[in-house]
Amino acid sequence: MARIGTHVSVAGGLDKAFARADALGCESMQIFTRSQRQWQSKPVSLQEAEDFYRAWQRSSVETVVSHASYLINIGSSDAEMLAKSRRALREEAERCHQLGITDIVLHPGFAKEATADEAIENIAASLRQLFEDTPDFRARVLLETMAGQGTVIGADFAHFSQIGELLDWHPRLAFCVDTCHVFAAGYDLRSAEAYERFISLIDRHVGTDNVLCWHLNDSKAARGSRLDRHAHLGEGEIGLHPFALLMNDVRFENIPTILETPKEGVGDEGNLSFLRKVRGG
Repeated sequence: MARIGTHVSVAGGLDKAFARADALGCESMQIFTRSQRQWQSKPVSLQEAEDFYRAWQRSSVETVVSHASYLINIGSSDAEMLAKSRRALREEAERCHQLGITDIVLHPGFAKEATADEAIENIAASLRQLFEDTPDFRARVLLETMAGQGTVIGADFAHFSQIGELLDWHPRLAFCVDTCHVFAAGYDLRSAEAYERFISLIDRHVGTDNVLCWHLNDSKAARGSRLDRHAHLGEGEIGLHPFALLMNDVRFENIPTILETPKEGVGDEGNLSFLRKVRGG
């Protein structure tokens, strides 16, 4: 079965996230290891790592996923931005290595003034450098599907195919599918037939075995709108059906399915309850 969870706050300390996740009955969780809105970030201290390990041992959470900073753009053609982004991603990988987290979700980046192909080459080169510089690290980079705003890379699954081929499908390269993002990018998954076509497309471009995380959100915006507007499950344009299908899809057994829905309204409790109900526990 998919491992149900949500993005959890680390306010007060990284280890505090586990108590919050356990209170919600999560089997997986996503965190920021440091502020997602700042370039400067200190390393994980030995005490932080120890507290994190101990809290994880006591917790029912099986899988922890880190989300890298939103500032990172490893597809940038600007030398300064590219260097800062590579350094920040390396620091994120180091923190995850210290904490025992094996998956880092990363927005692929923006082409800006460059072409999509040039940005894709920069992304592949950046990841190649990271993997070569950290051969003893287990942390994989999960490139996230994007909604398609501006010059963003990752709204088209062909982008991921290109990156995979440039990296010879490195074992530390994987992917995270965000339901709101793919819907906004134009992909349909609202019926059983559309869902199967969508999964077949994933398999053709990157392989279902390389999808190691899902972000679950409904979409306030219409299909193909390229607008990233998250909604509670069943309260947007996608509807409840595809989430029920995903919860029972054996191709994604033991994969973290992380809510990124609004915190107000039914909140995490309501969305998690629905997922558990359609999964059968």
